[in-house]
Amino acid sequence: MATYITADCINCGACERECPNDAIEPGDELFEIDPRLCTECVGYFPREACQEVCPVKCCLPDPRHEESEATLLARALTLHPNDSDLSARAERGDIPSRFRR
Repeated sequence: MATYITADCINCGACERECPNDAIEPGDELFEIDPRLCTECVGYFPREACQEVCPVKCCLPDPRHEESEATLLARALTLHPNDSDLSARAERGDIPSRFRR
């Protein structure tokens, strides 16, 4: 699933700075996450970085965009083709992910 930002957003911008994919940007009324860029931080963090820093915890998995860990990792690798650390972690199967608790 991609992550989305609920109407509880207070527009503090904390989430935008934490996204490794630059998937978060200000919208008309609140911050928005582009599901084509969101990887739920698979490959980078064990939980969604936006949710970790959000003071009102309004960054949630979007049930309209369910995706597997493999799909999200493939997207991360596509978005970051020059990230050798990510590639090495992926090859070893040693990736941070909310799917691995």
